[in-house]
Amino acid sequence: MSGRIYSLDSMRIIAMVFVVIIHTDPFVGIGVYGNLLNFTLETAARFAVPFFFMTSGYFLALKFARSDPGAYYLNRVAKISSIYIFGLLLTFPVFLTGTAVQARLNGESVVYTLGAMTAEAIEPAELFYYGTSVSEILWFLPALIFAYTLIYAFVRVEKASYILPVAIGFHIIGLLGASYTMFIDIPFRIRDGLFFGFFYTTLGYAVYSYDWQPSVKHSRRYLAATVVCVVFHFAERYALGYLLTGETFADGVYSPSYTIGTALVTLTLFLFLLSRPNLTADTSLPSWGIYAVGVYVVHPSVLYVLNGAGEGLTIAGIVVAETLWWHLFLTPAVFFGSLGLYMLAERLEIIEIRGSHLPSLARLRNRPPG
Repeated sequence: MSGRIYSLDSMRIIAMVFVVIIHTDPFVGIGVYGNLLNFTLETAARFAVPFFFMTSGYFLALKFARSDPGAYYLNRVAKISSIYIFGLLLTFPVFLTGTAVQARLNGESVVYTLGAMTAEAIEPAELFYYGTSVSEILWFLPALIFAYTLIYAFVRVEKASYILPVAIGFHIIGLLGASYTMFIDIPFRIRDGLFFGFFYTTLGYAVYSYDWQPSVKHSRRYLAATVVCVVFHFAERYALGYLLTGETFADGVYSPSYTIGTALVTLTLFLFLLSRPNLTADTSLPSWGIYAVGVYVVHPSVLYVLNGAGEGLTIAGIVVAETLWWHLFLTPAVFFGSLGLYMLAERLEIIEIRGSHLPSLARLRNRPPG
C-alpha cells in the first residue's frame, strides 16, 4: 500500500477524543443510567490506545522495509522521548503546585509532601519503564519505546517471524492479570510495555510485514467484522463485570483496560481503515491527526486543573462534580483546552510538532543567526 492513508490520519484525532473520554469518566455516578452511559462510552473508547500502538507498529514495519532499521529506530526513540520529556515538563509543575496547595489546605507539611512527590517522580522504574511517575496517563510513551526496542531486537537478530507469537504469549499473561483474574493470580504489574504495548505494536507491525493489504472491494466485510466484534466486546465486558459478579449498574461501572474483544475490535477496525485509505480525504479531519499526540501529552495537566477547580467550587459550597452540566462540560473542555495549548506551544516555537518536543532544542533551532 502506498500513498497517504487518510483514514488512519483521521482516526488518530477521533481516537484521541475517546482517550479523553476514558480519563474524564463522563456521567459516572449520575444514577443508574449515568453509569450505563459511562459503561457504553468506556467500552466503545477502549480501542483508542491499542489503535495508536497498532498504527505505530504498522508504520514502523513500513519504514524498516524502506530504510535502515537501526537509523529509523534511533530516530523514532529520540522523537518519542522528546514528547515524553515535554509531557513531564508540562505536567510535573502543575501536579506539584496542586499538591502543595492541597497540603497547605490540609495543614500538612508542604516541604515534606513536595519532597515525597519529587522522590516518587524520579523513581527509575516508574519514570523510565512504567511511565507513571508523574501521571499514569503518560504510560503510553515509555511503553511504545519499549515495544519498538523489542521489535528492533528481533529484527536485528533476524528472528522477526517470532515477534508476533512471543507478543501474543505476553499479552495472554497481561489479560489474565487485568481482566480474567478469576483464572489465575498474577503477582506483578502487567499494565506496561511488555504485556500490552508490545502486543498491539507488534500486531500493527505484523499487518504490514505479512503484506496484509485489505482491498476496497472487501471493505464491507471488514466493516461487518468490526460491528460483530464491537457487539462481542460489549457482551464480554458486561459478562465479566456484571453477569459473573452479580453486580448491577447501580453498584458502579466495570471498566478494565483491555480484554479479548478489545484486540478484535482494534484489528478489524484497523483493517477496515486500511481498505478505505481515502475515507475522509475530502474533509479536514486528516489534517488534525498530527495534533493527537499533543492533546495526549497536554491533557493530563488540563484535566488536573479542571478537576481541581471543580473540587474548589465544591469546598466553596457550589457542588458541580455530581451535576449533569459538569459532565457535559468536562470532556470537551479538556480536549479543546489541550488542543489549544498544544497549538499555542507550536505557534510560540516552544516545540516542533513534526520534530523534537524538547523546548530548549526547539528554541535553539529557531534562533536567528548572528
